[in-house]
Amino acid sequence: MEVDAGQVSQEEAMIRKTAITAIAALLIPASGWSVDFDGSARNGDIMEQISQVELAVPAEAIAAQPQDKGIFDWLFGKSVKEATIMVFINGKNNLEKYGLKDMNEMEMIGSSDKVNVVVQIGRMAGFDAGEGDWQTTRRYLVKKDNDTANVTSPIVEEMGSVDMGDYRQLAAFGKWAKEKYPAKKYMMVVWNHGDGWLKNKAAKEDDNKGISYDDETGNHMTIPELAAALREMGGVDVYGSDACLMQMAEVVYELKDVAKFIVGSEETEPGDGYTYDLFLGPIVANPGMSAEQMAKVAVDGYSDHYQGINQGSTQSYVRTAEIAGFTQKANAFAAAVMAANEKEIARTARSSAMKYAISDNKDLYDFARLVSAASQSQAVKTAAADLMANITGRLVGHNRTNNQPAYYWYPAVDYSPSKGIAAYFPSGSFAPGYDELQWASASQWDEFAAWMNQQ
Repeated sequence: MEVDAGQVSQEEAMIRKTAITAIAALLIPASGWSVDFDGSARNGDIMEQISQVELAVPAEAIAAQPQDKGIFDWLFGKSVKEATIMVFINGKNNLEKYGLKDMNEMEMIGSSDKVNVVVQIGRMAGFDAGEGDWQTTRRYLVKKDNDTANVTSPIVEEMGSVDMGDYRQLAAFGKWAKEKYPAKKYMMVVWNHGDGWLKNKAAKEDDNKGISYDDETGNHMTIPELAAALREMGGVDVYGSDACLMQMAEVVYELKDVAKFIVGSEETEPGDGYTYDLFLGPIVANPGMSAEQMAKVAVDGYSDHYQGINQGSTQSYVRTAEIAGFTQKANAFAAAVMAANEKEIARTARSSAMKYAISDNKDLYDFARLVSAASQSQAVKTAAADLMANITGRLVGHNRTNNQPAYYWYPAVDYSPSKGIAAYFPSGSFAPGYDELQWASASQWDEFAAWMNQQ
């Protein structure tokens, strides 16, 4: 999916080789200088001596390079690290204080010689006055510090006023980060409110949206726009939603071609969201881990935190390479239920299946389990078993839940029926925009849900 970050054209490689040869020719006559054929230097520092050489490089070659690229980047290539983790923090809303807290969590670990941690964070007036109450958008390279109350990482770019709800800003951040901090593996985390696939941009924040809501502009990203942003930046190995209600079929299907692994929550996330030191720590300690291991670490870091404070949570990662097979199993299950005409069984299962803060979102595994238990059709039971096995054995690579204890007037919630992937099951008409989703076109789920609603 990704182009090798160190890849250059043959023409550029030849120019570099010629330039380096010219430098070497200038340096070799220097007193006390010699170079081994294995590239090691004696009696001098080659980089220091090269830096003192005036070299005429073709103007057209220089012009073709990004403006922030120095002569040594151009000659020798930027250092390609093991991983670059990009975090897009839209703090232009009532979650602002948590964004600053999360940056301090990142600084408990920081970037290393093998891992880059970069952040774009936007703020606005009216929410949190911390850190001097600056109200712009900034880009940071996160550095380790011992100050848990203040962000001390260097500001790489001061951007002024930015619409953090515009998917083009996310795309620009990803392209910038991948150019400036190349790596073998890329992870993008989008931090903000989330409501799964729902898209109504005219609605208030608490009604309908996708992700990354900017209270200053009133804008947010729909799920197709999120996919477009990831596509424009060239895709990522791991995508994570530090946002509510995003781990559902409608979302992961939309992102299947722009990320290899997708991390998210079926349920709402607490305001504190990810605990960044708990998932960055293992990655920095073991930077050679695979992209799939990074996704697992993200799930575990999140879940370990909420387990430790006895708070309910859901978190999983999905393998996008398995989405096509999952869709086939879901279609076969829907077709079997409709062929058996077990509409009342399906309706009852829909009402009883594990649901979330948006009550039309149901856990798919739990729904299939309930249908199978009540069905009189062997074809339905077989299709349900196939779908459930696909979810737990192939699609969902790792799933963690923590139960929610009773709290004041809120009842306890058992999240164990959540198996890592939800789907939209409206008991009435579909919310606007559902037919714009790729899932609606590729699957029979919308026809199945509409069939259940027929009298």
